[in-house]
Amino acid sequence: MPTAAAAPSTSDAPPQDPAELKDAKRRLRMLARERRGAVAAAAPPDAAERLAARFLHAFPQPPGTVVSGYMPIGDELDPRPLLAALAAAGCRLALPVVAGRGRPLSFRLWRPGDALAARPMGLAEPGPDAPTVDPDVLLVPLLAFDDGGRRIGYGAGYYDMTIAGLRARRTVLAVGVAFEGQRVDRVPAGPWDALLDAVVTEAATRRFAPIRA
Repeated sequence: MPTAAAAPSTSDAPPQDPAELKDAKRRLRMLARERRGAVAAAAPPDAAERLAARFLHAFPQPPGTVVSGYMPIGDELDPRPLLAALAAAGCRLALPVVAGRGRPLSFRLWRPGDALAARPMGLAEPGPDAPTVDPDVLLVPLLAFDDGGRRIGYGAGYYDMTIAGLRARRTVLAVGVAFEGQRVDRVPAGPWDALLDAVVTEAATRRFAPIRA
């Protein structure tokens, strides 16, 4: 079994200069991609089921709650066991749809077993006939997270724009989904980077103040 590499570290304070912040994010993103591959290879085979159990214990949802998940790409932690459990509990599921660069995500209803349309970069989305909804709970993939609720993604800013837009008009619970080994000391972040309400891994649940839902 491969041994996970040492966690990437970041400075205690984020860079203030926009160019330096961009470069710090680029470097962490590169390191975090490599690390996640090692962490995924070393993870227990039931990591996705452990994640599902922890989420359901920490954040039980009443029937009818709209939960947006995602289809895993590459070595992302698979949320599908959690989505199946939420559907069995009466939640309505949705998946994100990319509208274009510089635009927030939209969300279409989806049920396990529904056909998905293949999109670039390995994405899979519900077709245009699926109803559009706003989620109550948003499961967020990531490359790395820290104990302040900061996350780093792939660089397009889709989830930052989306979380900010949702919070401006409604209550939404944004929960990062990750392997425990994806935690770093600090993720460099600017004022436009949306904080998570919580992160759930196969080994732990972290809640960040203030919880917004």
